[in-house]
Amino acid sequence: MDWTPVSISAGAVVGALGRYYANQFWVARQGTGFPYGTLFVNLTGAFGIGFAATVLEQWLNSPPQLTNVLLVGFLGAYTTFSTYVLEIDNLRRAKVYGVVLLYGLGTPALGFLLVELGRLLALGYLGFSL
Repeated sequence: MDWTPVSISAGAVVGALGRYYANQFWVARQGTGFPYGTLFVNLTGAFGIGFAATVLEQWLNSPPQLTNVLLVGFLGAYTTFSTYVLEIDNLRRAKVYGVVLLYGLGTPALGFLLVELGRLLALGYLGFSL
């Protein structure tokens, strides 16, 4: 039996709940004027996918189910690109163009940097080399 859908689904449930509770945390503390929850999830997800992908790449006998659970399932459900784009559109329709630029351009720029930081930390702390 192919367990791929089961492993992806298991990770996705945890990732989706993580995204939900992270957003609730930020809304309770900062309100809804800026999408802090989505920003937090996207940036921590970028870091996490950089770190996890590097560890799994360097761990030569990494079982494919682990990749499915962590990268496809958990981080795929945890990160929120579709929500990010919808929030940019909502901010645009609210005519807060400075926030649109800051959030719209800042998220991918910081996300890229955090993917690289995740990779570097995984390589440094775990003793892997390229």
